[in-house]
Amino acid sequence: MSESLTYSAALSELNEIARAIDNESIPLDELSAKVKRASELIAFCKKRLHATEEEVKKILGDMEETAQ
Repeated sequence: MSESLTYSAALSELNEIARAIDNESIPLDELSAKVKRASELIAFCKKRLHATEEEVKKILGDMEETAQ
């Protein structure tokens, strides 16, 4: 997965893949590759969400310590 990929770009690509699958516009020969790509994008998004959640928790914890 590209280091320059952003959460927004991954989500956008996931939405495109989902729409194409819903519209049945993906040729059967490409379907498994698209599903694999979607799986990679989901894993990337989950990782980014988890990292962001941990970072926010740390910032909030630091703020609480500073306020005391």
